Amino acid sequence: MQLVQLSEMAPDEEGDFFALLTTKEESITRDKQPYFRVAFRDAAREVSFPIWTNSPWAEACRDKWVVGEFYKLRAVYRQTQYGPRLDIRKIRRVNDGDRDAGFDPDACLPRSRFSPEGMWHEVLELAEKHIADEKLRRLVEMIFEEHRETILRRPAARRNHHACVGGLLEHTLSVAKTALFLAEKYAEYYPRMHPPLDKGLVVAGAILHDIGKIHELEQTSAGTVYTPRGRLIGHLLLGRDLVLQQAAELGLASETALRLEHLIIAHQRLPEWGSPKPPMTPEALLVHYADDIDAKFHMMVEILENDQTPGPLTGERNILGHGIYRGTLQDP
Repeated sequence: MQLVQLSEMAPDEEGDFFALLTTKEESITRDKQPYFRVAFRDAAREVSFPIWTNSPWAEACRDKWVVGEFYKLRAVYRQTQYGPRLDIRKIRRVNDGDRDAGFDPDACLPRSRFSPEGMWHEVLELAEKHIADEKLRRLVEMIFEEHRETILRRPAARRNHHACVGGLLEHTLSVAKTALFLAEKYAEYYPRMHPPLDKGLVVAGAILHDIGKIHELEQTSAGTVYTPRGRLIGHLLLGRDLVLQQAAELGLASETALRLEHLIIAHQRLPEWGSPKPPMTPEALLVHYADDIDAKFHMMVEILENDQTPGPLTGERNILGHGIYRGTLQDP
């Protein structure tokens, strides 16, 4: 049977495809019926469904299927009232010969819909155009040039938002554009502000606010994982240390370095979100809200795209913790 992509299969279509096993969890129904909840994915679709104890695949699932391993499946893709399902006909672990047939482990990773190369250049163009302080601009450029390959691939998170190859760049560019818009608006709105709003610092901070994630997260063929430093220290302090090291080498003015340091450690605002300090400068406040709206808007879009709950509202079991209103049928 000709190979297909799981994400391109239509309802009731049967095909052979490669997929990553992302979940295998033992569970039990309210009626005390045991089962395994499994999930297979490629770059653009994840299908989660039960393997019941009376299934012909129950024993193999229990003893042989391993989360993080790739499999070749022959299955029928179903759409049910409980969401997508796979009706498995055949399944085996991927072997070396499958590479010749087109298997690529990176193909099962979700990717940004934008070109990482294009976004990388666009970020540096923003820095060149809007950061007047030469040393501050050079700091941004040097960090991006030194860590280019990592920045091109890194996701912005493991799962909550922009959790894909190139996701960190997509999020960074979007935050920088929003922060720039806010900085230009409020600089014009409050012309007598003292000290004046530093647009260049806002742009630099927006570009670098999540730079610690290049050390906090690690991309593997099975997905994104936290590094030991990411678990023990976190991206705010990892990013702060990276920026301060570069600032010292460039001789960045101490006041500018201090404000940039504060912006990075304060951008999540609340202690329960990881920030030791709230935003205490106008520049840090703008970057925080640019970051927050970008992450939450992405979450809302993902919920609207993926939630299968019927009716005008999505389900409430999502990262935002509440339903999203889709709307009802429009009046004629």
